[in-house]
Amino acid sequence: MNLVFVVASEFTILAQIRISMRKSFFLLFFISHLVFAQYPTDYFRSPLDISINLSGTFGELRSNHFHSGLDIRTNNIEGLPVYAAADGMVVRIKVSPFGYGKALYIAHPNGYTTVYAHLQKFSDKIEAYVKEQQYRQKSFEVELYPSNIKVSQSEIIALSGNSGGSGGPHLHFEFRNTATEKIINPMAFGMNKLIKDQTNPVISSLMVYPANDSISVNKSRNPVSLSLQKQVDGTFLATKVVASGKIGFALNSYDISTNNYNKNGVYKVESYLNGSPNFKYEFETFAFDESKHINYFIDFKTFKKLKQRFQKLFIKENYPLSIVNGNTKNGFIDIKPNVNYTYKIVVSDFHGNTTVVNVPISYEKAIQFSETSKPVVKENYFIKHKSEYNFEFDKTAVYFPPNALYENATLNILEKDGVLDIENNSEAIQNAFTVTMDMSDLSEEERKKAFIGTVSGYKLEYNSSFKKGTKIAAKVKSFGKYKVGIDNVPPRIYNPNFIENSNISKLKTLSVSINDVLSGIDSYNAYLNDQWILMEYDYKTKKLIHNFEDGKVIPGNNIIKIVVTDKLDNTATFTSNFIY
Repeated sequence: MNLVFVVASEFTILAQIRISMRKSFFLLFFISHLVFAQYPTDYFRSPLDISINLSGTFGELRSNHFHSGLDIRTNNIEGLPVYAAADGMVVRIKVSPFGYGKALYIAHPNGYTTVYAHLQKFSDKIEAYVKEQQYRQKSFEVELYPSNIKVSQSEIIALSGNSGGSGGPHLHFEFRNTATEKIINPMAFGMNKLIKDQTNPVISSLMVYPANDSISVNKSRNPVSLSLQKQVDGTFLATKVVASGKIGFALNSYDISTNNYNKNGVYKVESYLNGSPNFKYEFETFAFDESKHINYFIDFKTFKKLKQRFQKLFIKENYPLSIVNGNTKNGFIDIKPNVNYTYKIVVSDFHGNTTVVNVPISYEKAIQFSETSKPVVKENYFIKHKSEYNFEFDKTAVYFPPNALYENATLNILEKDGVLDIENNSEAIQNAFTVTMDMSDLSEEERKKAFIGTVSGYKLEYNSSFKKGTKIAAKVKSFGKYKVGIDNVPPRIYNPNFIENSNISKLKTLSVSINDVLSGIDSYNAYLNDQWILMEYDYKTKKLIHNFEDGKVIPGNNIIKIVVTDKLDNTATFTSNFIY
């Protein structure tokens, strides 16, 4: 039945009768739960046959992104059977040394897609299809869209692994709306039934913020940390806040499920002012391109200083993150004289466990700070975040497009000895800005090998660069120092797992290590007896691995040739032979 029709029908029926305010409340409660019940809770099974313990939850705060699914522990081992959560079609397969590693996407008839990532290998029928395509494309990295691979619920589709950007063996499992590709909290599909959780979320820290420099909070212009004391009823009472004008709050919180020690992300945070809703966010669903906004969702300045992610309960400037854009208020509280304020924060996990903090707030006349008490500011370029700017220097330039930053900011930009220094590490960056540099002092050969590097101590970190004439440019998303670097050093190919001219019949795989210290590995190809062979690349171990099960080795003498190229076309070649 169509959900909108059901809700509309309820309104039509109820409009014909007189209802009390209490009945109205229960109607709204019913409708909100009916909307949430759109996700089927008994349709999908667990992708693993082990107890579900999580090392990551949906919406969890990660480096530069929100986590998009559940990370399910696999007891620190690889090779566990991974099962199709429901009947469906394999619609996408991606193999990469990075990100999700080996990943499988299954579209189901009910309009949802399940994703299984960091796999060790696919089931036999899927693995055969993937390898056929890898050999056809002569590439380990492939992105495939099959049209005729059906799977049934509980069918083994893969083995769990540690591929891609995984930090240890586990299964990343997620749900998407097939039509919109929005990611959805797997708990909404009944996964919460498989996880024991009777533990309340933890609020480890709470901060209060003045909305601008003219406002003081607890006699300070800066954010103030508030201590929390547990009360007899289980709630927490925060340090009293005294202020005048607009203030906001942010909290550092996490959740722990039963028999699990991981500090995972929380599901929902709500704040109330004098009993009325003030601000809320809930990790039910969001789009992938919203994930980058995490650095404005948190207090980025504090994160850069303390490496702690305080989740803001206010919006200073509007930005396109759907989980906060549903708020009708910006979360700030305007403290005025002769008014009583009761501020409450409720943090919830998906199982309904909650932690409540009450914050007493009262008015205090604003403190007049003397000019000498203001911090020394050396920044010399003011940027309005909705405007564009192009700053040109002797041999460098930097271009900020509209909305490169989330808020107006002042930057200290300096060129010295060919280094462009853009200093302000405390502002979150929304969109990339462009750094341009002059290469006229370089020879033609040096220009071919040039790149714009980020100065990191004594090293240069490569940025993908584009060139035109004597100019070179790169789009970057961090403040720091930039200079032109030259990479004319080929990659290294080393540490083969065999001795030249030896008999390796007892080995199951052939492997070598590869590395590139500047621009990084761009391509790798291996040839056995002049025929291209598949070698899997694991960037974490820096190894290329060929599996003899592919059947490409021949009895007797075999000649192996491996060619590795970096991102500036420096090439290394390894040749050897072995007996099989």
